[in-house]
Amino acid sequence: QVQLVESGGGLVQPGGSLRLSCEASGFTLEYYTIGWFRQAPGKEREGVSCMSTSSGSTYYADSVQGRFTISRDDAKNTVYLQMNSLKPEDTAVYYCAADPVYWGSSSYVPEYWGQGTQVTVSS
Repeated sequence: QVQLVESGGGLVQPGGSLRLSCEASGFTLEYYTIGWFRQAPGKEREGVSCMSTSSGSTYYADSVQGRFTISRDDAKNTVYLQMNSLKPEDTAVYYCAADPVYWGSSSYVPEYWGQGTQVTVSS
């Protein structure tokens, strides 16, 4: 049974940093693409970033390119999203997602989802 559990959200001031974690169970990262989506109130869900551990391919939305970094720790079966230079428009619920297929876009709907973690960027 695949499970994804996010942590690390919270309140941060503009310009600050947060690191989100997503611990996966029921599968090994090596065979899946795993990444992050976000959804702000009144807005459509947006694909933020993803990575394929088998191919090494990574994707970043234009809105986070250069500020966010996705990484993984295979020993812990955990994926991270390091978020720097945060802006108020980054405020959203962030969801971890996984799929056997590499999606590399914002509109794909992965098969497995976590419960989400709130990120609020405000002074």
